[in-house]
Amino acid sequence: MRNIKLTIEYDGKRYLGWQRLGDSDKTIQGKIENIIHQMTGEKIEIIGSGRTDSGAHAKGQVANFKTESELSTGEMIEFLNRYLPQDIVIKEVKDVSDRFHARYNATGKTYTYQVWTNKIPSAFARGYSYHYPTRLDLDKMNQACEKLVGKHDFLGFSSLKKTKKSTVRTIEEIKINQKGDLLEVSITGDGFLYNMVRIIMGTLLEIGSGKRPVESIDEIFEQKVRQDAGETIPAQGLFLDEVYYS
Repeated sequence: MRNIKLTIEYDGKRYLGWQRLGDSDKTIQGKIENIIHQMTGEKIEIIGSGRTDSGAHAKGQVANFKTESELSTGEMIEFLNRYLPQDIVIKEVKDVSDRFHARYNATGKTYTYQVWTNKIPSAFARGYSYHYPTRLDLDKMNQACEKLVGKHDFLGFSSLKKTKKSTVRTIEEIKINQKGDLLEVSITGDGFLYNMVRIIMGTLLEIGSGKRPVESIDEIFEQKVRQDAGETIPAQGLFLDEVYYS
């Protein structure tokens, strides 16, 4: 039995997210599993490093699956990219140890969120960014980022209901980069809670636009109440850039 690791890039506009949903063919996982079944003749379940939301994108999603197939990795990547939709691309196929698990072995991830800040929307960027036509104070946003970096309980920055699992995560770095009308915020951490990046971004935009003070970050950490944080902004600006393994 072989264990195969996939590195995947996809445009999530047409899909209901990563996770397979019953018989729906509108998920990334479902599309890939169907083509792997055609390729191997086996009923395959692929394991992703994590879920991405409906409409979100990935430049470096990672998944693995077990197979008895004797096809080479070169033959696999050629078959997959020939028959998958053009908005799903397999960037790498690799044999890995039997113990490799795309989700449990991940040590960190980088997400990037894109915001279109011009007053006039973009016909081209609309599927890959959130239109927020407001002048932003990047200095205040960077001050807020300094408070977010480190090890904290991020429960207040998530849409999780009550959970017995730890909601403590470590954000290692946040970078804000303005490229003309496009604002990019990259967040690297050891793990992320449900909707955590989108809520952090909603909070940062409210700080940058003067709707809330920088110090509200401290209050959210202290109170751990979702309603204290910013809105959950739309998924189309979100990209999973890279998944890290030791």
